[in-house]
Amino acid sequence: MVPPQAPENVRDTVPARQRRKEARPQELLDAALELFVEKGFAATRAEEVAARAGVSKGTLYLYYPSKEDLLKAVILRNISHEIAEGVGIVAAHEGSAAELLQLVLHEWWRRFGETPASGICKLMMSEVRNFPDIGRFFAAEVIEPMHALLGSVLQRGIERGEFRPLPIPQVVQLLMAPMLFIVMHKHSFGACEGVELGVDPTRLIDTQVDIVLQGIALAPATKGRR
Repeated sequence: MVPPQAPENVRDTVPARQRRKEARPQELLDAALELFVEKGFAATRAEEVAARAGVSKGTLYLYYPSKEDLLKAVILRNISHEIAEGVGIVAAHEGSAAELLQLVLHEWWRRFGETPASGICKLMMSEVRNFPDIGRFFAAEVIEPMHALLGSVLQRGIERGEFRPLPIPQVVQLLMAPMLFIVMHKHSFGACEGVELGVDPTRLIDTQVDIVLQGIALAPATKGRR
């Protein structure tokens, strides 16, 4: 969990050198994310990350002993943290499961798809075969928790009589596939000037949810007989 920032009046009393040191891990993670997305994980050298963050290579290794550790920290900070917050959003939601499903997918796009962290998805797909340990880490810290989060929304809908009985793992995969398409498009054709395929993330998500809900909603005639 990322610690909250200190209030302005408290930060003002902290020496500038100490504030700089406290901010350094985040600066290194930001620099690493930029370079990993721009150049790829294998092609990025540790000294390049250090230089972009404005520190020495030795300072980088003081915080992150290896490039693999650095990427894992980038994943935890930019994706795992957001999924953990998503669990809280789901737990606190008081509306229908259908409304919650739409909320979760839009929040996924707002917190991940619209941010520089979305490039991690393309990075993993292109390089995971060469770095299986990172792949296992990503699966455990991102894929499995996100699937569990969406699965809990579907299970809530089933238990409340909103959704018909479903093969939850398969429905989760069907929900995630278009989201991954949007992200991959953003970092491929969407990044090419002059190439326009008409992908509007917000409208696509709304359409996806509408179509899915029509397929999984419990028919009105069967509600109350469960």
